[in-house]
Amino acid sequence: MRATKIVPGLAPLVERYDSYLVDLWGCLHDGVAPFPEALEALERLKALGSKRVCFLSNGPRRIGSLIRRLDEMGVPQSLYDAVMSSGESTWTALKQRSDPWHAQLGRRCLHVGPERDNDVREGNGLDIVAQVEDADFILCTGIDSWDETVTDYEPLLAAGAARGLPMVCANPDLVVHIGDRLSLCAGSLARRYEELGGHVAWHGKPDGVVFARALEALGSPNLARTLMIGDGLRTDIAGGHAYGIDTLFLSAGIHAEEVGTPPDPARLARRAAELGAYPTWATTALRW
Repeated sequence: MRATKIVPGLAPLVERYDSYLVDLWGCLHDGVAPFPEALEALERLKALGSKRVCFLSNGPRRIGSLIRRLDEMGVPQSLYDAVMSSGESTWTALKQRSDPWHAQLGRRCLHVGPERDNDVREGNGLDIVAQVEDADFILCTGIDSWDETVTDYEPLLAAGAARGLPMVCANPDLVVHIGDRLSLCAGSLARRYEELGGHVAWHGKPDGVVFARALEALGSPNLARTLMIGDGLRTDIAGGHAYGIDTLFLSAGIHAEEVGTPPDPARLARRAAELGAYPTWATTALRW
């Protein structure tokens, strides 16, 4: 495994790559507003004329919902060619039930998550119930309020695990930046559910299914000339590496306190080894 090379930004890499998978939260925006440097970097990248970009998000919402949110934030649609999300992957799996794990799920679904994620459960044949006792399975998209903790959900998770209910997790991220603070994601609840003995199907990075769909949306590009850009070692970086894609790690995101900004090579190497996620490149943030 070769050592991660630190670069000042995206510019030194554009001759190597034609296709780019770009994470959203912590890379393009902070959940509230886009990062000006990130927008500028994508503008300069797209100005080259031959580069294609797919936003690949672990957001537990469908593609249309994410695009509307990007529009609200003022992210021009000219900066990207496609969008793929863990929410879209989840919706498809629950609709098609083409694999044995999802095929055995019932239709009565207990949704754990905020109303803004409701499109993941709509239009795919689910009957939404309000109590663990009435459910065939749990769909977890996140927490209702940004300041909640896993402890707040412990009774529900324990009750579901005790009943042997399977859980579908629509966002494997553990935490996400909301403005200048970190908040829990569905992945933290799903990880606790597994600790309690529950069975979880995970949708989104690092799973290869969502990478395959993102690359298909870009026209199935040459993997050797494709770059995954993200701030999550266990999701963006591990997932890209497993799929055979080079990766650019952004240290100012969720791992900032662990690896430093700009990234400290020794600290990054230690954390990457702990998580088994080895970036090809690293920089502070998405910038030119």
